[in-house]
Amino acid sequence: MANLEKFWKALFILKPNVEANVHGDILTEDDFNNIEWVTGVNGEIAITTKSNPHSEITWIKVKEEMGKL
Repeated sequence: MANLEKFWKALFILKPNVEANVHGDILTEDDFNNIEWVTGVNGEIAITTKSNPHSEITWIKVKEEMGKL
């Protein structure tokens, strides 16, 4: 299974239906910190932030779930 596929599966294990934009692969904490988290929609445009608004999703937890896959 590809790393990016593992990332998305791990993310959805931690929070089903979470929305985010990812550019490239997520291999490090720096990659994780550059995710654009969707916090809402204005018309048809997603409102995003690079500040993770989900306390249940951390790099350590995502990495742990990825390791299980």
